[in-house]
Amino acid sequence: MRPTAVKSNRSLCLGHHRCWERVLGLLTRLGGASPLMHQPPPASCSSSSSSSSSSSSSSSSSCECARVGVRVSALAPAAAPCPAPRQLPYPRLPEPPSRGTSTLIPARLGPWCSPTGSPAPLSCETGCGEGSWILVCRLLVPTQVSLLSMEEDIDTRKINNSFLRDHSYATEADIISTVEFNHTGELLATGDKGGRVVIFQREQESKNQVHRRGEYNVYSTFQSHEPEFDYLKSLEIEEKINKIRWLPQQNAAYFLLSTNDKTVKLWKVSERDKRPEGYNLKDEEGRLRDPATITTLRVPVLRPMDLMVEATPRRVFANAHTYHINSISVNSDYETYMSADDLRINLWNFEITNQSFNIVDIKPANMEELTEVITAAEFHPHHCNTFVYSSSKGTIRLCDMRASALCDRHTKFFEEPEDPSNRSFFSEIISSISDVKFSHSGRYIMTRDYLTVKVWDLNMENRPIETYQVHDYLRSKLCSLYENDCIFDKFECVWNGSDSVIMTGSYNNFFRMFDRNTKRDVTLEASRENSKPRAILKPRKVCVGGKRRKDEISVDSLDFSKKILHTAWHPSENIIAVAATNNLYIFQDKVN
Repeated sequence: MRPTAVKSNRSLCLGHHRCWERVLGLLTRLGGASPLMHQPPPASCSSSSSSSSSSSSSSSSSCECARVGVRVSALAPAAAPCPAPRQLPYPRLPEPPSRGTSTLIPARLGPWCSPTGSPAPLSCETGCGEGSWILVCRLLVPTQVSLLSMEEDIDTRKINNSFLRDHSYATEADIISTVEFNHTGELLATGDKGGRVVIFQREQESKNQVHRRGEYNVYSTFQSHEPEFDYLKSLEIEEKINKIRWLPQQNAAYFLLSTNDKTVKLWKVSERDKRPEGYNLKDEEGRLRDPATITTLRVPVLRPMDLMVEATPRRVFANAHTYHINSISVNSDYETYMSADDLRINLWNFEITNQSFNIVDIKPANMEELTEVITAAEFHPHHCNTFVYSSSKGTIRLCDMRASALCDRHTKFFEEPEDPSNRSFFSEIISSISDVKFSHSGRYIMTRDYLTVKVWDLNMENRPIETYQVHDYLRSKLCSLYENDCIFDKFECVWNGSDSVIMTGSYNNFFRMFDRNTKRDVTLEASRENSKPRAILKPRKVCVGGKRRKDEISVDSLDFSKKILHTAWHPSENIIAVAATNNLYIFQDKVN
């Protein structure tokens, strides 16, 4: 294992790559959008592709990453156009101090509701498995909420709807970028593109209202990351939260990791319902008293106070990645974790912030020889020495840290042979793996590429044991998806608690469920328009061609701007969280 000196990583770029950084930075500042580095589409595509072919042909001869089918921004250090100041039509939460102090957030904020009122439960016949689903609530990431009286009864508390973030006022910073349950499922954390983390807590069951057990209310919210600027490279680092990972709870406090493109932070979230009073050298307002006026010695006492939630940054792991961080994973020993970017994977100790160990490095000596990048990585749920990482070429590598400190040579290599008859211009792009997950048992690996979800057995490397088509009806639309960049979308996938059902997202706010035992599947829609009280959310079907039925939707009518990229499943119950732009839908298995 190579120890990585954090401060020396800024000089890792070669001359060829630095030249590309300057060109991309100039184009980004002038054009306002990240250019793509890929080959022009075939002549069968629309005429609009002819204009892009001239610009991309010159770049394809300079770098081999054109064959990878990825954006140049995925290989260059974190770069983003300098955004204009956001003009928000509503007030924002006060931003927490960056170091040394805590952020106090009211713990009881009442039942969360939409600006039009509290969402009523919906029954949903999934057709996947024996049960059906209820829409428990639709949550919107809050900008600011009214402070509620703690003496008010929980069933009569109200929220000032004028402070809720309406869908029509959603900005780019409001879009949810990650969703994660903690190990017990009592807390649900979301991160957005504005660098904020919002934690929801599950409502405790009451005797009067048993159905409220599945509802989640706002527990805490804080600003995790701020936009930064790298003056050495003249590049802006976005505040977007890429991943959130919870640590197992060891005491009354909660700990979680959050990361943007460059920096990983360890946060402590704790409650406080008492405050000390009766200081000798300070008055009740915290000002220092004149020692001459102190005649008696008092013993400070703890007084009850309104329950508050503190979010405090305990560790900051920075300056160890030259490229974008795409994954973080907590080890089963709970002492270390790893962070992966496009070309390297680093191993960290939770107690050491100024040094990490580089365990995977696929960067070639000559960047023109680069053929693939790392897309995702995860530790084994039980064996602390084992981890996997996926690549943009559709391959998965299993590594064992006992065999070698530097895991550039894999222990197992999982790859499905490609059928030559199905090869096309888009084959390498759609085969790129966007997510990889171990099953809870540790026996299987699940991967998600653009069109399919695959399940691999750790004992069989030559092909997956299960393949599920997510939206195969989009094969005829790959050319248009290439033109609008949707072909580069990165969908996530999740297991249920028993590893028997798989869930992943799609377009038009559709999400798919696959039952591994019965081989049944269902397509559901997380839509605000369908959220009518007590309405049955029927399975949706997409019509590819021919005569369309009344309950089907044509593939030409799909809205590709509405997409389900991030989902989460409760670790032990049938409760799922689905993120759709700035809305978070929570479904619960219907209890008859």
